[in-house]
Amino acid sequence: MASTTNETPGTIRAPKGFHRAWVILAILAIAQIVGQSISMAAGIMVAPLNDPDGGFGWNMGLIGAALATYYLCGALVAPITGMLGDRYGARPLMLACGVLYAAAMILIGTVTHLWQFFLYFGVLLSITQSLAMVPLLASVNGWFKQRLGLATGLLWASGGIGAAAVAPSIAGLLEAVGWQSTFTIIGLAGGGTLVFLTLFYRSKPADAGATAFGARTDDPPEVIRSKEIERLRLKVFNKAMRRTRAFWNLPTIHGLGCAGHGIVLIYSIPLAIEQGVSLGAASFILALISVFSILGRFMAPILAERMGAKPIMMTALFVQGITVLVLFWAQDAWAFYLFAALFGLGFGGEMSAYLVVNRQYFGAGPLATLYGFEMMGALSGHATATVLGGLAIYATGSFNPALVMSMFFSFAGVLVIYSMESGARVLIPDWESALPAEARTTPRLANQAVRAALLEQAAGD
Repeated sequence: MASTTNETPGTIRAPKGFHRAWVILAILAIAQIVGQSISMAAGIMVAPLNDPDGGFGWNMGLIGAALATYYLCGALVAPITGMLGDRYGARPLMLACGVLYAAAMILIGTVTHLWQFFLYFGVLLSITQSLAMVPLLASVNGWFKQRLGLATGLLWASGGIGAAAVAPSIAGLLEAVGWQSTFTIIGLAGGGTLVFLTLFYRSKPADAGATAFGARTDDPPEVIRSKEIERLRLKVFNKAMRRTRAFWNLPTIHGLGCAGHGIVLIYSIPLAIEQGVSLGAASFILALISVFSILGRFMAPILAERMGAKPIMMTALFVQGITVLVLFWAQDAWAFYLFAALFGLGFGGEMSAYLVVNRQYFGAGPLATLYGFEMMGALSGHATATVLGGLAIYATGSFNPALVMSMFFSFAGVLVIYSMESGARVLIPDWESALPAEARTTPRLANQAVRAALLEQAAGD
């Protein structure tokens, strides 16, 4: 291995003044606003697609199946995009995300048949979201050696702000300019923004000749390794993770949590419209959920970093589940708005602490692959909830069975979190012991290994 290793310390520029990590965070925040906007606002699309007097007139079961395809395809793709992020870095994937986003949204505007909606929304846009949500989100881990909780909170809070603005904006555009123009405008604006930001984004500090935020002057310099060594490290790290219960439990928890809030995000607007609330007024349900989720999105990672992730995630999931009770009696717009405010607090906290808990459990290794599997669980939960919720509503003519499902999924997630290991210590602290010395983190060990190999060779000669 020593003869094929091409490790050299990276050229690191000491930060002066404002740290570049915050610029990267701002770029990622904009990417999340674009990437999360449609998944958060998918409920806005249900009413126009279901309207018998509109241009589609599809029944709720078909719409639910199409939306479930979006989540199911995203679930299948998420581990792949995570692996690509660990292998190639997030920057080229941001460029691909921008191009795909623009193409998918413009094509959605041209939909006239159900199969087109399945393909453009269910497949193309789901790949786009997976690129935005997995490798791009996970890349923040490498830029923040300290204050990861704050950075993650700001990142998720920005997504909530964007989603809060997007839901009523889409509703307003649909009423003002129609289906095709709405999605063309959104596609060009969002995709063009991502492509432009790629010019200023870097996957990791070494790519910019910088250090991570919070890096100390006595920290060893980052090592630039050959592709073979990086692949070996990734293989060994993932193998060590798979031996822990947390690796399997975290995607399960994310799946249950997303199944719980997925039903609400998709079907709360049709429920409100059935109770006599207008589409414009009902769109503010999602906006309020997003607005009040900002506090949960922001605080959950910070509190998880300080207090441990288990109690914070359990509390968020419990709040998400118990507040659904309000929908059983909601009839007026104000009641739906009250629900949105309460539900948003738990919903925001449920989704945002995973990057922090990943570091608590697995340290600072390559974590995009793990986050990809967690997103696979999350999107699988969305797919399951969307299908089961749509079928329950279609079969019974009532939204109540779907609401019961939502509560069940959230409370089941609480129980799984309770069974988790403590996050007080890293579960795989010695994973690098399975690596040859020259492939480990500390450059000194690499140099010693090379020197030992040379001495051994000299002795043989």
